Amino acid sequence: MDAEQIRQVALQMPHVVETMQWGANLVFWVGDKAIGGKMFALANLDGDGRAVLSYCAGPERYAELLELEGVIPAPYLARAHWVAVERWDVFRAAEWKSELAAAHALVAAKLAKRTRDVLAMPLREQRRLISERKAVLAGRAVKKR
Repeated sequence: MDAEQIRQVALQMPHVVETMQWGANLVFWVGDKAIGGKMFALANLDGDGRAVLSYCAGPERYAELLELEGVIPAPYLARAHWVAVERWDVFRAAEWKSELAAAHALVAAKLAKRTRDVLAMPLREQRRLISERKAVLAGRAVKKR
């Protein structure tokens, strides 16, 4: 696996949105951040020797995953039971898919009711609402300057 294959897998999951943040990090969200979506995985595209992918493991799998060679506590997110994988060869392709699906499910289950309600709307209505919300947030950012 590599970052592009992970991207393809993640974008096939329901309600996934991707953003570039914090330098060269590709962040995958369940739901758009503008409506209260939450991130479930983060791919480091820098190739700087740090972890290639960090994701939500949940309290049940966290300790188990840390026993694997090449899996460490995710910097800044370990307290939320996130792990960081140092190399793409730590898991086989099917295992990567399973890990990402589990991370997606864990985060989706924790979304606020109002966010889940927006995600349950018809796609056209959902897009309109997200667009309106982004406009409001952009207006607030301009006022702060």
